[in-house]
Amino acid sequence: MASGDRTAKQWHSLAGLLSAGPAAPIALLGAPMAGGAVTPGECDRAPAVFRAALKRISTYDVETGQELHGQGVYDAGDVVLKGMSPEESFAPITGAFSALVASHKLSILIGGNNAVTRPGVHSIDADLKSVGLITLDAHFDLRDTSAGLLNGNPVQALLDDGLPGAHIAQIGIAPFANAAYMHETAKAEGISVYPMGECRRRGIEAVIADAFDKIAARCDRIYVDFDIDVIERGLAPGAPGARPGGMTTMDFFDAARAVGAHSKVRAVDLTEFDPACDVSDITALVAGRWFGELLAGFQTRSG
Repeated sequence: MASGDRTAKQWHSLAGLLSAGPAAPIALLGAPMAGGAVTPGECDRAPAVFRAALKRISTYDVETGQELHGQGVYDAGDVVLKGMSPEESFAPITGAFSALVASHKLSILIGGNNAVTRPGVHSIDADLKSVGLITLDAHFDLRDTSAGLLNGNPVQALLDDGLPGAHIAQIGIAPFANAAYMHETAKAEGISVYPMGECRRRGIEAVIADAFDKIAARCDRIYVDFDIDVIERGLAPGAPGARPGGMTTMDFFDAARAVGAHSKVRAVDLTEFDPACDVSDITALVAGRWFGELLAGFQTRSG
């Protein structure tokens, strides 16, 4: 058998895509932040568990015939954040991630802790006036910042930093999981809010398209926060903040593919994954499949 035939008959996993050099169009960075969580856990383990899960996800999509093998991703490793609070983590994350955003078409930040979203957005442009933010999240993340930065207030912190509310769309906000003042803040700031019920009624593809229409009309570059607790709790046990009645995993995957395909999306993150809470690697495998869907969408963008 020729060597080319042997290669064609091998199993190719998404983990194999991470061996590309810095010239690859996509970059990956881990941000294992441990501090600043409303509910203490082990979200700092998420980047390592995420990478391990990629070994179990194929590069081939049987439904579309799409093959991702050969689409390289530059794995820039993890930022050293041990013992740091969200405030202390800001400079190391922006320093590492902004360099990747500047030199790659799509940059991916694997956090675990949702507090990484603030430095992630700043990594696109410190000015924030040309940046848009779309979140897929059960929560507004609009807790008050007077007591410090947490995984429950990155959106409020970004508003405080000068990100216009009209540049933000929040998808999948869950009932009975947020305070009334947060909703009032979102409305007052001009944030586009798509509650979970609207996502079910209209369908996730229509909601994502609507959010992109609004944000892309105002912004040159878009950051997307994929908070995994937007998913139905029974389908993502490794997301401590997930609630019954959340998004299906298929809707989460469809959203990832749509996001990867959009030309104005420069960076995304995956947050609120706590491996210590996971069961039978369910959430880890959801994260791995999410990565494949994101890459599949990007592949259609790049042609």
